[in-house]
Amino acid sequence: MLSGDVTVLNIKHAILTRVAELAYEGKLEEGRDAIPYEISPGPKSKFRCCVYREREIVKERVRLAEGLDANPSNKSHNVVQVIKAACDDCQISRYTVTDNCRGCLQHACRSACKFNAITIGKGNRSYIDPSLCKECGQCAKACPYNAIAELVRPCKQSCPTGAITMDENGICVIDESKCVQCGRCVHSCPFGAIGTKTSIVDIIKAMKAGKKVYAMLAPSWEGQFGADITIDSWKPAMKAIGFTDCLEVALGGDLTAAAEAAEWAEAYKAGKKMTTSCCPAFVSYIKKHFPEFTDNISTSVSPMCAMSRMLKAKEPDCVVVFIGPCVAKKAEVRDSELEGNADYALTFGEIRAMMRAKKVQLEPAEYSTQQGSVFGKRFGNSGGVTNAVLQRFKETDVDATNIKVAKCNGLEECKKTLTLWKFGRFTDDFIEGMSCIGGCVGGPSSHRKEMLAKKDRDNLIKKADDRNIEQAIEMEKIDLKSFSMHKGSHSEA
Repeated sequence: MLSGDVTVLNIKHAILTRVAELAYEGKLEEGRDAIPYEISPGPKSKFRCCVYREREIVKERVRLAEGLDANPSNKSHNVVQVIKAACDDCQISRYTVTDNCRGCLQHACRSACKFNAITIGKGNRSYIDPSLCKECGQCAKACPYNAIAELVRPCKQSCPTGAITMDENGICVIDESKCVQCGRCVHSCPFGAIGTKTSIVDIIKAMKAGKKVYAMLAPSWEGQFGADITIDSWKPAMKAIGFTDCLEVALGGDLTAAAEAAEWAEAYKAGKKMTTSCCPAFVSYIKKHFPEFTDNISTSVSPMCAMSRMLKAKEPDCVVVFIGPCVAKKAEVRDSELEGNADYALTFGEIRAMMRAKKVQLEPAEYSTQQGSVFGKRFGNSGGVTNAVLQRFKETDVDATNIKVAKCNGLEECKKTLTLWKFGRFTDDFIEGMSCIGGCVGGPSSHRKEMLAKKDRDNLIKKADDRNIEQAIEMEKIDLKSFSMHKGSHSEA
């Protein structure tokens, strides 16, 4: 196990920062191989069985930091990957007999097992043979002393899609046909054995090549870094580390709300049920687990894609980088259906690594800059998409009195609602799907937990002027005809 002062996050961030430093210096090629020895100099190990294993883990993390597969032999399309050298010592058997076993004469556990997986050993105590156990749980239910514990590995327990299993050596395996890259498993592993590919090196290379690289902050950023950190704090910090400018994706939320409202109104008239499309993990979940509803997914692009297309309509050669708490956005930027989408996506932790590499900090600043409406700013909250679309209906005089929307907060709720739909028991008109509890503000790579950030977030949004969606679009002088708001080509022509 990791010692108390050496956490998974400390190690991960130290590696990301060092990779960013070397990339900025143009010395990554010659400095890459030294990173494992810098992190774990030896001769004694800090947190694993030996320095050799520690260095192998660092080596795999460095590869992820460069945007490569953790293991060269992986050939994986997933951005979420298992760091095999770090996967360690988790209980393989789901059901285990504990010391609470009294060695009773009844042996209700053995009687309840239909697979002959339970034998009676020394001291008349029960034993479960993991090779025969089917993990049905009947033995645990039958034991009068609650002596049989259900032990589910944290990574597997956190996965809402059943994509995580174990190989014959007990190493975690991610089934890419089921994985929606929501990122929940990444921070659930106490050993830090699951990580994600990053784009830090490619972004720094683009900066050093003299390209115009724009940073775009997700609508969920407010409150993540305190009540005195505003967009006016972010802009100078982003420019100091090499970005051309920093913009708010809240404006993209307004653009998406306008497009989605028009699409919903048309679908409602036609009697067609639809789902939202702004959460990439939710979209992937439908395609992989409820493919019969793929045609019911809104064709409106996400706020990230909308903002990117707006920027590229003005500057076709610019590079666009999304920054937020979302892991699935890293997969969305690779979606071939979304031409003109952002080029890269970073988590808050990854942008902070770039800032540390350049010794730049977010400094408190007065709130004076606003691009999106309040509705766009709340796009990252559960229910925020629905509220923005309903607001757009008001602005365009569409009667939404009878429209019913199921707001699904987390993939578990999404599954329940989609299952009802599958069996003809879903009676609402639309589904707003968010893979993370609380919405994007509860994303796996949030800097602060949702409830801790909520107060500061609400106070920051209160400082925004009360402009509506139409006003936000007009104030930025956006020509909606210059780019498409729907999947496919980003050019209207």
